[in-house]
Amino acid sequence: MSAEVEEMLKRFQNFKNVVGIMVIDNDGIPIKTTMEYNLTLHYAAVMQTLREKAQQVVLDLDATNEFTFLRLRTLMHEVLLCPEQDYFTVVLQLPSD
Repeated sequence: MSAEVEEMLKRFQNFKNVVGIMVIDNDGIPIKTTMEYNLTLHYAAVMQTLREKAQQVVLDLDATNEFTFLRLRTLMHEVLLCPEQDYFTVVLQLPSD
């Protein structure tokens, strides 16, 4: 998993609007981050809850479906959440016009 995570971090860091990248395990503990650690802890806790709720919503709507990706846009940032088997990735970027 480590080589896969490192390659993903390098790939995402090349995008111009990316502010930060976090890789978080399923318990909400940050594995890798490009952001300040305290901010990462805050995002990890909130994103873990959001991931769990999104998974439940998808299952409630259609039990044969699965949650694969979430894109959330606010005035200040765009948050991309991608769950994997053992971890999930959160990419924080500036919204493009």
